[in-house]
Amino acid sequence: MRVAVVWNHDSAGVINRFGQPRPEYDDREIVDSLVGALQEGGHETLLCEGDKGLLSTLQQFMPPDPQGRPSGIVFNWALGGIQGECRYTHVPAMLEMAGVPYTGSGPLAFALGADKVVTKMLIRDRGVPTPNFQVMHRGTESAGDLRFPVVVKPRYEGGSLGLQLVHEPAQLKQAVEMIVTQYAQNALVEEYIEGREICVALLGNGEPEVLPLVEQDFGDRETRLMTWDMKYGPAAVPKICPAQIESGLATVLRDISIATFRACHSRDYARVDLRLDRSGQPFVLEINSPCLSTSSSYVSAATTAGYSFSSLVNRILNVAHTRYFGIGIS
Repeated sequence: MRVAVVWNHDSAGVINRFGQPRPEYDDREIVDSLVGALQEGGHETLLCEGDKGLLSTLQQFMPPDPQGRPSGIVFNWALGGIQGECRYTHVPAMLEMAGVPYTGSGPLAFALGADKVVTKMLIRDRGVPTPNFQVMHRGTESAGDLRFPVVVKPRYEGGSLGLQLVHEPAQLKQAVEMIVTQYAQNALVEEYIEGREICVALLGNGEPEVLPLVEQDFGDRETRLMTWDMKYGPAAVPKICPAQIESGLATVLRDISIATFRACHSRDYARVDLRLDRSGQPFVLEINSPCLSTSSSYVSAATTAGYSFSSLVNRILNVAHTRYFGIGIS
């Protein structure tokens, strides 16, 4: 099958440079691995930019057959967008409009998941526990009944960008102002849950497969929070997989992760991040379209479940194909 891997690398393919730009980072190694895995699966691949020329490129690479049926599928890795509001939704929205099938969540799920406040409201409505929170615009607002320390982060960013741990009210104004200034958006302020951090990787639709649970191993680190450096820096936090969690609690974590997946209209694959407080009570932090680097929590969970990187990538592709057409890729 023809599979176009769409990513955002060159930000020049726009009409104007306008609006909030995406943070700069390079995931070339991941993209090369994705392309290689799809080629291992026997697919003809094309790597292309998720920019204003995308639809013309796809029309040439995967023209519809005489009956109008799609002749290919997109593996969507344009998870950073280029610029503007709700960047994660841009490529899925273009593909929806053009009638091109693709892996992963649609524009609605990306919009809901990217807005951390709306995510928390949706999952609370399903009875899923999440830390108490407030939205702040200036930092001069009252913290109300929030208990310190609190975590302060941009409302719409991923990758732990701008994440800060604030121990006392006097620090809160500065933390919020930094986010409003640097990221041009409101700050989400939520109670910090002291305890273990668990990732739940989901694969599939309907009744998704729940991969082995992953724990972030903070060891004796003073900061027990997944900041950008803790995720991607040279001293990144190692992972324990499978996490050592008793079976009853593990079932609860799986159930509330699936409830979060459904509440946010996610598709094909996702990662739910949770914290366990000192009494073992779980709290969902957020849901993400997961990173597929070989060191990521999602790939660690899949590897423990018996997937190779290649079989995981091709399984994601097959799950998406089945969702569209009712059958897997032959």
